[in-house]
Amino acid sequence: MTRTLTGRIVAVTGGAQGIGREIAAQLAAAGAWVAIGDRDVAAARATSHALRGRVEAFSLDVTDTASFQQFLAEVTDVLGPLDVLVNNAGVMWVGAFDTEPEAATERMLAVNLHGVIRGVRLVAPGMRARGSGHIVTVASAASKLSPPGESTYAATKHGVLGYLTGVREELRGAGVHLSVIMPGVVDTDLAAGTATGAAAQLQPGDVAAAVVKVLHRPRFEVTVPGYLDPLIRLVALLPRPLRDRILRAMVPDQVEAVRGSTTRDRYQARALTSTIDFTDRKDTDR
Repeated sequence: MTRTLTGRIVAVTGGAQGIGREIAAQLAAAGAWVAIGDRDVAAARATSHALRGRVEAFSLDVTDTASFQQFLAEVTDVLGPLDVLVNNAGVMWVGAFDTEPEAATERMLAVNLHGVIRGVRLVAPGMRARGSGHIVTVASAASKLSPPGESTYAATKHGVLGYLTGVREELRGAGVHLSVIMPGVVDTDLAAGTATGAAAQLQPGDVAAAVVKVLHRPRFEVTVPGYLDPLIRLVALLPRPLRDRILRAMVPDQVEAVRGSTTRDRYQARALTSTIDFTDRKDTDR
């Protein structure tokens, strides 16, 4: 059954730029009332003013429970009870596992994994009490694959998929839908300087379109592009030696992709501190 988005109240974390901005834009165009939550409040306000439709901006740090609670309270006061939460905020450090700074490890765990857990824990009980709601999490194809050079990032995305799989069963029959969007490499600063492997690079709008589609017709797992899921499942049935050869041809070696490159320096400098916003974005001056 196709569900209308007109008048539905949707919150998007990390919604000021990049994928989050495109999600907000497409949802607002579809008639939803959109609340953008972002640590970069100025950018969130600029986005809310630039987009057509009902779009409001709020401060949000997904790594802080009090901040998330205040965000949800303010959204409810301004727009009403939340119909949809889109967990979009995410960060990534790329490089050899034994050179990854501890601060980057902690930050990826805090944003990518605990930020999603926190959002679900704060939002899902109210949805269950009302008997309706939808939580969409923008994860990654790294939820099922583990590119060299993205080991911790992949671990957080595997964790997200595992967590939501369990919660989905706990919410079975409650009227609350969970969806996980798993895109390949997307053209944002988060992926700057990385390789795409066998798949073509995606645009933020491709991921946003998948979010809109799954809200119209709920599904739990969605890969972008769609052929990734059956391909991954097929390869998983093969003997390990053959599987390894195919995956090495399909999945990019990001250690090699970034070796000797300074392309990611600006992004990853922000990634090493919790005091500077480095959510998934495409800087306007690049």
